[in-house]
Amino acid sequence: MDRQSLINKASYFINNSEDNYITDSIAISKNVVGMKIFEEPIFAFGSADDEHFKLLQEPQAIGGHFLLPQEWLPQAKTVVSFFLPFSQVVKEGNRREKVWPSEEWLHARVEGQSFLNKLCIHLQSELIHAGYHSIVPSLDERFWSKSSPDKLSHHPEISFSSNWSERHVAFVCGLGTFGLSKGLITRKGISGRFGSIITELYLPADKREYTDTYEYCSMCGECAEKCPVNAISIEEGKNHTICSAFLDKTAAKFEPRYGCGKCQTNVPCESRIPDLLKNQSSNTHSTQ
Repeated sequence: MDRQSLINKASYFINNSEDNYITDSIAISKNVVGMKIFEEPIFAFGSADDEHFKLLQEPQAIGGHFLLPQEWLPQAKTVVSFFLPFSQVVKEGNRREKVWPSEEWLHARVEGQSFLNKLCIHLQSELIHAGYHSIVPSLDERFWSKSSPDKLSHHPEISFSSNWSERHVAFVCGLGTFGLSKGLITRKGISGRFGSIITELYLPADKREYTDTYEYCSMCGECAEKCPVNAISIEEGKNHTICSAFLDKTAAKFEPRYGCGKCQTNVPCESRIPDLLKNQSSNTHSTQ
């Protein structure tokens, strides 16, 4: 199996799976029946030996609780990272609603994540079938994520972190850089979801087209303006506690769904790298 065949398998799955569409049986309203959640993905491939993964264990990045690719899979050779952009319908829906998440976004956040998990499992199965042991860290029994301090956990001092971060892994693999809202800006923007697989299959690593953590962010502050609870500022960045509290409110209001996404829609980086910065990378990225 090579890079392009894996990308092709993902694209086929996304375009042909009924789980990428909202059916009448689960739709919040008739307005979203038939809505497509994700568009064509973009991929980046990183070496499991990349020193930047070790840098994520530094306190100023994630911390020592971040597990390296070889700690997930001892024979790891490649980390496959991918971004699934939300469909235009999803993004347009969330632009209309100024405070609460739209029906489209609620489905994209919850059913979208469920579909993303299925895609990860599908690609993992394809790699294993081809003879290459592979795992999906975010679906592995060793994976954990925390949104607030917990005295009973193994890491009571840690909050808003995990032992495998899709955004940070995507940064290392070459998909994009962080924005003021702490989302990752790719050449298809910030509005979407990330996934990753670690495999023993060797695939040539992509070259990162950037050097700075926030290189693709113009620091325009529009995500801060769009945040309904003022959880983002140019001076202080993102306050995860305020953001998390609002997400809890959406979970109570829209149970069993939740979400927000205002910092990812109706902003210059919604669907691309902002025009004045590195827009040439959309033509030079090597994975598509």
